Amino acid sequence: MAEVVEFRVPAGSDKTLLVWGLEPEPGLEHSLFSAFSRFGPLYSVRAHSNAAVAGPGYYAIIKFYSAGDAGRAQRACNGQKLFQKSPLKVCVCTKEKGFQQQVLALNSNKCQELANHYLGFNGWSSCIITLQNVSGFDGENEELGETVQKRSVKYLCALEVTLPGHGVRTRGVALGEADVENSKDPLEFVTASRRAQKLAVGKALSSAFQKILLVVLENGKVAVEYNPTQEELTDSLTEEELKGLVQV
Repeated sequence: MAEVVEFRVPAGSDKTLLVWGLEPEPGLEHSLFSAFSRFGPLYSVRAHSNAAVAGPGYYAIIKFYSAGDAGRAQRACNGQKLFQKSPLKVCVCTKEKGFQQQVLALNSNKCQELANHYLGFNGWSSCIITLQNVSGFDGENEELGETVQKRSVKYLCALEVTLPGHGVRTRGVALGEADVENSKDPLEFVTASRRAQKLAVGKALSSAFQKILLVVLENGKVAVEYNPTQEELTDSLTEEELKGLVQV
């Protein structure tokens, strides 16, 4: 069977493993990551100490992007010692209660990690169409009878992601904002501008990836589907139209 992997924070118990019987050791999360990431890309690895009533030791929550990868990891690792002297117990979580139901977008770094795994480092590319300063005063706040103007730097980014091997092109638009702590210091504007630009580019990259669905086939091959969402209009705009939109 094929499985769809989205560029979103994985939700659902079938993608989450509970590991217990862990012995305390330096770099425990790194050891877990090394052991389980060979079955597929991981979203997160979190190790926690047992509650007092459960006795000494640790347990971990490991989140995969793929339910199939999580299932294979559970079957292969349950009852194995892996990196410690005693065997681990591994199960797929079955309770939905407490799991995040809201679908959240992956940040840009996670998007790139996922794309590199399934598409290859040369399987995709991104290009900034425009990155423009749209700063202005945020408004006025009154404190103790005095009017205070808070300055921030805002950048709007339009970016395109291309998957040449699949004939897919998708665009994302996002706004990045950073506060200027000291408006009298010119260096503060430079620092804030860099932060705002970086944030805008990262959010635009994440937005573009949200419209891509990875269809992982049983033989390991990956097909790609374009899934436009709320920004369908933006995707249809030309480069000149996008620049005009930013200027307005």
